[in-house]
Amino acid sequence: MTTKQTQIMVADIPVEIVRKPIKHLHLGVYPPYGHVRVSVPLRVDDDAIRLAVITRLRWIRQQQAQFVQQARQDQRAMVSGESHYVEGRRYRLSVVEQHGPPHVRRLNNQYLELQVRPEHTRVQREAVLQQWYRQQLRSQIPALIAKWEPQIGVAVAAWGIKRMKTRWGTCNTAARRIWLNLELAKKPLPCLEYVVVHEMVHLLERHHNTRFQAHLDRLLPHWRFYRAILNQAPLAHEEWTV
Repeated sequence: MTTKQTQIMVADIPVEIVRKPIKHLHLGVYPPYGHVRVSVPLRVDDDAIRLAVITRLRWIRQQQAQFVQQARQDQRAMVSGESHYVEGRRYRLSVVEQHGPPHVRRLNNQYLELQVRPEHTRVQREAVLQQWYRQQLRSQIPALIAKWEPQIGVAVAAWGIKRMKTRWGTCNTAARRIWLNLELAKKPLPCLEYVVVHEMVHLLERHHNTRFQAHLDRLLPHWRFYRAILNQAPLAHEEWTV
């Protein structure tokens, strides 16, 4: 795909422009501090882009303010006593060093026990925990898809889990495949269900328009509440790049 990147300033806001062979203009505000990026068809000029940004200045500033105010977790040292989240609940990490296969388990809804070898580094400990989070999601997602396929009237051909910095989920409508963010393992279960339904509804409507919202209103009347929880929840520590 042919792309060309430039930058302009609009009302003191740097705006990254990515020109590529697409049909419509897409404007996004991205973490961690509200970087503005506009993807546009190859022949759209800067004046048209500037006008599009100006018409959405209020929304852009609101999004940037939310990113600045949103809590962020420090990088995890993976030592006993740290706070970690599972399904929206806060747990204290308890690191147990022992020889044998690494293992993670929840204890009394208070502690997250991480069993690792004594020589394991912070990175290796984190990898064990991330793999456990992945297993939690893998055990939950199939039932949610099976529950909602007949209600939505769609069939999901495939699904997967991956770490994403800017989205809770994505949907490839042509392949009928949905991807879900690994971070959802840390969020309340209703939030996971909302994202699953959200991505499945894209198989009926690709865009976030009134038709899309009407489907969500019918299927999950409280979807805006779950979206707000996700938007307000602490972000995981990431080395963000744009």
